[in-house]
Amino acid sequence: MPDLTQNTELFELAKEAMNKAYVPYSQFHVGAAILTAKGQFYSGCNVENAAYPEGTCAEAGAIAAMVLGGDTLIKDIYVIGNGDGLVTPCGGCRQKIREFSSADTMIHICGAEGVRKSLTMDELLPFSFGPENLEQAG
Repeated sequence: MPDLTQNTELFELAKEAMNKAYVPYSQFHVGAAILTAKGQFYSGCNVENAAYPEGTCAEAGAIAAMVLGGDTLIKDIYVIGNGDGLVTPCGGCRQKIREFSSADTMIHICGAEGVRKSLTMDELLPFSFGPENLEQAG
């Protein structure tokens, strides 16, 4: 069973990002924060758009910031949203996280009180397709 011990700095970055989300249509704030294998922190928030399905997810924003910062390996990612249910990454974000994950990558699902559930990448997206599948194809 994954450990629910919380990285306070990463949790606070995700919470701060959530509070800055631009969500005039859904009012559903989401934040994400990444700790890379190199020890760097990156965060992102969801950003909606009047062309409603064209918004971006918090996880995608954090991953884009990470890549811009020169990192490509997620050690931990915290995702936070409001409400009683778990605010897990959508299908597209699960694949985006997978692109930059290792077997040790942990995904921490948070609420206002802290970490609610921690999952490995394999638990979040079992039998996933990743870069190594393309290497095997050639």
